[in-house]
Amino acid sequence: MTAEERRESVVRAAMIEFARGGYHGTSTEAIARRVGVSQPYLFRLFPGKQAIFSAAAERCIEETWRAFDEASAGLSGEEAAEAMGGAYLALVEDREQLMMQMQLYVSVFAARAAGEDEVGETARRLWESLFERVRVRLGGDLKSATAFFGQGMLINTLVALGFPQEHRIWGGFDECGQGGEAE
Repeated sequence: MTAEERRESVVRAAMIEFARGGYHGTSTEAIARRVGVSQPYLFRLFPGKQAIFSAAAERCIEETWRAFDEASAGLSGEEAAEAMGGAYLALVEDREQLMMQMQLYVSVFAARAAGEDEVGETARRLWESLFERVRVRLGGDLKSATAFFGQGMLINTLVALGFPQEHRIWGGFDECGQGGEAE
């Protein structure tokens, strides 16, 4: 493998490991082991754990945007919101994707408590970029983007808690224009 292919393997492995253990609960040794490389080689590809976490966080957010972008290409407003909402339901069926996203939020808090605000700066930059791209796709309205992300956080909660999409608690999405069934 080339260094770039190894780097890609590290990012994929890091997403899985960080999704399961969070920033502080994941060792670079576990990531290296999952990829099949030594820790010293891992640090030739990335300068440190924060850089690996940042790359995994960026991948997570970019995969989210890619799903939104593909689903809503050529759409705007409510049509775009519905398309992106359906794409998000399908995306978070991948538990590692969902858990990496949620670990990103938790890790910011934990890193800040440990005096490591670089993790938070990266997470805020990535999340704000996602928010702005969605806001523009929805037609530029801040209120619509806020409502969209509010529903997304509820989806995160319901999926993380294990509520099947057939459960009555998902019924409210039907009433607000986003069905509880993944397409």
